[in-house]
Amino acid sequence: MYGSDKGTDDSERTAFRRAEKKYKLYYDDTYKSSKKKKLPKQVDLSEVIDFKRILECYNQDGALPLGVNATKCDLDGPVFCLENRPGFYFISGALSLEEQCQWIRESLKDFPQPPNRTNHNAIYGPIQDLFIAAKEKKVLVEDNEISASNVDSDTEPSLINGNSNGWKFVEENTVSSRRGTCKSVPASALLRKLRWSTLGLQFDWSKRSYDISLPHNEIPSALCQLTKRMAAAAMPTGEEFKPEAAIVNYFASGDTLGGHLDDMEADWSKPIVSLSLGCKAIFLLGGKSRQDLPVAMFLRSGDVVLMAGEARECFHGVPRIFTDEESEEISLLEKRFSSRDDLHFLEYIRTSRININIRQVF
Repeated sequence: MYGSDKGTDDSERTAFRRAEKKYKLYYDDTYKSSKKKKLPKQVDLSEVIDFKRILECYNQDGALPLGVNATKCDLDGPVFCLENRPGFYFISGALSLEEQCQWIRESLKDFPQPPNRTNHNAIYGPIQDLFIAAKEKKVLVEDNEISASNVDSDTEPSLINGNSNGWKFVEENTVSSRRGTCKSVPASALLRKLRWSTLGLQFDWSKRSYDISLPHNEIPSALCQLTKRMAAAAMPTGEEFKPEAAIVNYFASGDTLGGHLDDMEADWSKPIVSLSLGCKAIFLLGGKSRQDLPVAMFLRSGDVVLMAGEARECFHGVPRIFTDEESEEISLLEKRFSSRDDLHFLEYIRTSRININIRQVF
C-alpha cells in the first residue's frame, strides 16, 4: 500500500495520481553533488483544507467556509462534514494529549505483539517485544547461525518463531565478531521499517479478506469505548458501532499511502474510524473514480476521521507527512514525552505518523 508513481507519464495520470504527485515529498537537487543537507521542495498548500483553522473560526463567530457544515454530537466540539462527500466526517482535535500519548505508546509497544501480525511476519515470523529490543539496541539474528555458547547467558534472547530456523534478539556485541557470516538486522532498523500491524480480527493481505481462524489479541477495551464515542456521529439512528478489527499504519518521512478503497467489510453504512497520531499529514479524499479530483486536507495528531456510506466508496490516501520542525506540529507531544522513560517514544514520533483504523467487519 506504500508506493510511488515512478515511470508514469503525466498524460497517463488520473486526477487522483496528479494530486498525489503534487503533494508528495520531493527534495531540491540544487546541492545534489555537495554534502549539504537536502531540503524539501516547496509545495503549494493554499488549496489544502485546514479544519483546525475552520474550528477556530467556528468557535469564534460560527462562520463556516462554503461547502462545509457542522453538526453537534455528544462530543466536546463540532463534527465537520463536506457537502460533496456524504458520509465523511472530520473531528478536529478530538483526542486529548493524554489519549494521544497513550495510543502512541500502545501502537509501538503492544499492538505489534504476536499473535497480531505485522509486515515483518512474512520474513521473520512473529516478533516479540520489538520496541523494547530497539530501545535496548539489540540485534535480530537467525537462530541457526549462532550457537548457544555464543549467546550471553544473561541475555535470554527471545525465540521469534518456534522452530530451528527462527530468529532471536541478542546483544549487539554477540554478533559483532561474526557480522560477515551471520544474517542479522538491528531491532531499531526493524522498528523503523514497521509499516502495519493488525488488531482484533486479522486481515489477510494476500486474499484481501478477514480470516477469523487466525489467533489475535482483542482490541483494548479503552480503544473500543473511545471508538464507539467517536463513531456515533456517523452511525445509523439507534445503532452502536462494534469495533472488531483494526489496522495500524506507521509512516516515516517520505512514506505514502496510495489511493485505495477500504471495501472488505460487510456493511458500508458503518464507519471506518481513523485516529491520527504524530506528525502532520495531508489526506486526499477523492470520489468514486480515480478521475475525480480529490479534496486535500491536513491531518494533525489527535484528529479523527469517519468514513461511512457513500464516503466508503471514495478513493483516499496519504501522499505526504511533514517531519521538519516547522511543519510537524508536535511541540505539545514533545513536552508530554519529555521524561526519561519516554525518550524513545519521542525519538520515534518526531519523524513519524501513526494511523489507527478501526472497523466493524460484520
